[in-house]
Amino acid sequence: MNLNKKESRDDMDRKSLIKKFDKRRKNDQLYRFRQRIFQDAEGKVLEVAIGSGLNFPFYRSDIELTGVDFSHEMLKKAECAAADYPFPSTFIQKDVETMTFNDNSFDTIISSTSFCAYQKPVDVLNQIQKWCKPEGKILMLEHGISTNKLLAGIQKMVDPLAVKIEGCHQNRDISDIVDSSDVKLIKEERYLAGALYLIWAKPS
Repeated sequence: MNLNKKESRDDMDRKSLIKKFDKRRKNDQLYRFRQRIFQDAEGKVLEVAIGSGLNFPFYRSDIELTGVDFSHEMLKKAECAAADYPFPSTFIQKDVETMTFNDNSFDTIISSTSFCAYQKPVDVLNQIQKWCKPEGKILMLEHGISTNKLLAGIQKMVDPLAVKIEGCHQNRDISDIVDSSDVKLIKEERYLAGALYLIWAKPS
């Protein structure tokens, strides 16, 4: 096989994937909320449950990113997408609930719609804050129980099915998880009938 042709085809495949990811980002209903909170990330950044890299457009060019996800396929997509951004990236296939980092390893830790899935979310948040430097940031964009009583009732009703099908809780109280953890809340904002939580926090 002609190596030049193979490289050309690989380059076209990469560009096609990036174009698809960019289109998905533009159609992302949470785009403006991601932009609002994750532009605050700085320094050495850890993103847990990184998925396909939907937050990449909002990161500064001078960060150093470490991304973790249990899904090999998601990490492949994230790695491909990261090639289009200037910051250095490292990707690790691990379950956040069982993995470890040294204490005080990161300046910023990001969680984006991941706390719906953890079996022990308070324990995960306590572990995360140990990985964050004392002066660092913990930034969370999470979905959970709504402030609207009707919507909250629906969330509670569909939760068992959602957990069974997707492994995703619909009715978690993210504010309560943060309050029950060791992290120190700096600011919280709620959107989309209170079902979307934006959390700025730091280690205790």
